[in-house]
Amino acid sequence: MWNLFSRFVLFAAVASAAELRLLPEYQRTDPFGSIVEADRSGATFTGKLTTARRGYASVQVLVSTDRPLTYQMAVSSPFPVEIYREWFHRTKADGKYFPDALIPIESGAASSIPDSDNRIPNQTAQAFWLDFWIAEDTKPGAYRAAVTLTERGRTQNATIEIEVLPGLIPQEDAIVLDHNSYGTGWLFGQYPKTLPPENDERLFQLIHAYHRRFYEHRGVYHQLGYGHAGKVGPEFAPELAGSGRNKRITSWDRFDRHYGPLLDGSAFGKTRRGPRPIPYIYLPINPEWPASQLWWGEPGYEVEFRNVVSAMERHFREKGWTRTYFELFFNHKKRYKGFSWDGDEQRFARDNEWLVAYRLLFDQSVPADSPVKFLTRIDSSWTMEEQFQSLAKVVNFWVVGEGMLSWYPGSAERLRARGDQIWSYGGTPTVDKAAAMMTLNPLRSWVTGVQGFVRWQTVDPGPDPWFQLEGGGETLVYPGDRFGIGEPLACIRLKVQRNCLQDLALLEQRAAKGNRAAVTAEVVKRFNGSTLADWRNVAPPLAKTPVLEWNNVSIGAALDPFEARFSKVRPEAWQRVHEYAVGGEQ
Repeated sequence: MWNLFSRFVLFAAVASAAELRLLPEYQRTDPFGSIVEADRSGATFTGKLTTARRGYASVQVLVSTDRPLTYQMAVSSPFPVEIYREWFHRTKADGKYFPDALIPIESGAASSIPDSDNRIPNQTAQAFWLDFWIAEDTKPGAYRAAVTLTERGRTQNATIEIEVLPGLIPQEDAIVLDHNSYGTGWLFGQYPKTLPPENDERLFQLIHAYHRRFYEHRGVYHQLGYGHAGKVGPEFAPELAGSGRNKRITSWDRFDRHYGPLLDGSAFGKTRRGPRPIPYIYLPINPEWPASQLWWGEPGYEVEFRNVVSAMERHFREKGWTRTYFELFFNHKKRYKGFSWDGDEQRFARDNEWLVAYRLLFDQSVPADSPVKFLTRIDSSWTMEEQFQSLAKVVNFWVVGEGMLSWYPGSAERLRARGDQIWSYGGTPTVDKAAAMMTLNPLRSWVTGVQGFVRWQTVDPGPDPWFQLEGGGETLVYPGDRFGIGEPLACIRLKVQRNCLQDLALLEQRAAKGNRAAVTAEVVKRFNGSTLADWRNVAPPLAKTPVLEWNNVSIGAALDPFEARFSKVRPEAWQRVHEYAVGGEQ
């Protein structure tokens, strides 16, 4: 009897093998094998991916077990494949777990449940993200990839069907998806093992890695190099010396080592998208650089400004950096007590006079026929409607609050018609929101007619993102230093956004060739069952009152009715759009 019982126990242990499951990109799981609440959907997933060429197709793999497990997961594929282990972040607010950061691993690498690194009590599941690269020269047709799980000498397989359609994802994006950040001081805190003190070259390599990570995900990385009181980081500007007529640039060394590979595109030479200069860059110019505002209004200020700015234009021209937009941009507010006027999101009409004066001084400093591309940028919210008129021919690059812009229908079209560029800005969905929420801002930008969208802060995961994540609303990359990787790690939300941008590029191509209104109407219908009219707003009563009477509470109340239309996105919303985007010849 004892032997029979022993055999039964042994049989039960053998039968209790791991389970292998395929999941779509928009359904994340917790470390116990359940779909997170925000991503739960009635939609079914068969393990089949449908994709155009020159882009990525993504799927998730879930390994579940009811006992501690050591295993190997291998992927065989007709296409290059990138494999990532999903990190389960414990959120500080409620102690729940959400996967987000992606740690690259090799096919066949040993893994375990529970994962000793992730340190989750009673963990019973581990998720992985797979990115398949479908090259431009791939022959359309049906392909198969296989995931093999091996544990204790036993194996099981899951098959991924990949249908490659004739469509070719355009190189150019339908909109610019911008990821903003400030300075470089935070890098030393996030990379204590990677960044030795006083090592410029390693710092520049890391900065380039951040640019690459966003570029690989069809995004742009913006890094502002000065603070609210005008202090410029030495890696963001050429070195200066002298005063008055003798004010001059003495060295381009650090600036060129920082920006040279970005402005000639060589920093991106080994990416799948290929080398290309960054499209936008903040200039270091502000009220305190290259001349101190203590001398504003004096002839010496103007002389110093013109000397340095003229030399910058010559240097950019001689280097051949003529494919990037260089932005004259002021990011300060009076309440930060650095300067006496608002350069950012002005509320007071008199502050516009500073922008007019600086634009005039800048125009006096550079040749009108320079091949170097300069823009005067303003980030506007409270007074955008008035500024669209009063700052015409002064500002030609507008970055405006997404919600408030909806109060002024047709503004984007009018600004573009006169040759200006216009983007909108906003935040980033936190990890507890549906993964598909990452597609809302890009889609809304495309429908609205702006040329870009800015996620205002994207590199600040908080002091302990691994075990006390503060939502993730200010980061789309995580520092790899913890894992011995001296580069930023992508996350699930960034990849969902990338896949959305691939589809938008296809949709823009289709709209440009045919009936844009019909294409856009079909997209929003598939996204959330809406019509184009649902994506248009009108000015609320608040907009007709004096701006100086507004406050954040009243603005929020005025925005709420319209924003409520987009407060929830079904997990499978973008999948329906994706099927339309890749379907048929482009």
